[in-house]
Amino acid sequence: MRLAPAPPNGKDIVKMMHDRYAGKWYRTFTFNQTTEVYRNDTLRDTQIWYEAMRFPDRFRMDFGVADSGNAMIMRGDSAYRFHNGQLRSTQISNNEGLIFLLGGIFFYPLDQTYTILDSLHYDLGKAHEDTWKGRPVYVIGAAKGEEGVSQLWIDKEYLYLVRMIKIDDKRKLEAQFDDYKPLGGGFCETKCTFYFNGKLVQVETYHDCKGDLSLDDRLFDPANFLPRGR
Repeated sequence: MRLAPAPPNGKDIVKMMHDRYAGKWYRTFTFNQTTEVYRNDTLRDTQIWYEAMRFPDRFRMDFGVADSGNAMIMRGDSAYRFHNGQLRSTQISNNEGLIFLLGGIFFYPLDQTYTILDSLHYDLGKAHEDTWKGRPVYVIGAAKGEEGVSQLWIDKEYLYLVRMIKIDDKRKLEAQFDDYKPLGGGFCETKCTFYFNGKLVQVETYHDCKGDLSLDDRLFDPANFLPRGR
């Protein structure tokens, strides 16, 4: 009698993702973003942001007109905020690991990927299969029906992230990633919805998505800040 194969654990699922996209995923990504900001589930403001990424760990957001000098640069676990072209603050921030989870994951060796996920408090020893918005998914970090723990929901066919639940110190952030489009050797999400402790806080819609562009190193260099458009 042939035994049924064991269901995949978190490491198995991450390896499937890595095998599918490592060496194929686009390294750079630029887009314009319509940002809707909510408070108490009510729309309070709509803004346009201009964003650029260089995986695995470079990210920049510019706010307002092209030469405003209002921006945030992220390098590794550091975030630098600029206003009118001047550095206003520097702080430790990993953006909840989103740069890593949405593409950076494919630019590290597999063992290092496991280590980073562990540092983000996702339990790779737990996994199950579920359904999300009518599609089958793998869930990393939680047993079936388990709540109150950080977890990643991965589309079973395309092996990209569709839902993230991050819980730290009784603080719950949920992010949903939708409307994926093919880009380079991978895919890009074009709609992101964020909830904080169950309340809608932000909806992002991407436009003019481009991958594998040549980006000036100064774009991500806080020591030589270059306003967008100059």
